[in-house]
Amino acid sequence: MPYITVKMLEGRSDDQKKALVEKVTEAVTETTGASKEKVVVFIEEMTKNHYAVAGKRLSDE
Repeated sequence: MPYITVKMLEGRSDDQKKALVEKVTEAVTETTGASKEKVVVFIEEMTKNHYAVAGKRLSDE
């Protein structure tokens, strides 16, 4: 049973997240042979103050 975690900044619409889950599931079934019913996708959303690049939080820019 494949478990996939997608970490991203918050702000996407429900429609965007729905499409993401559908496409990720499709890619996993095509590449691993796992059935669609066995693919689990987690979406973890972060705020900009919980994400940093090059030593700077995105919320500080």
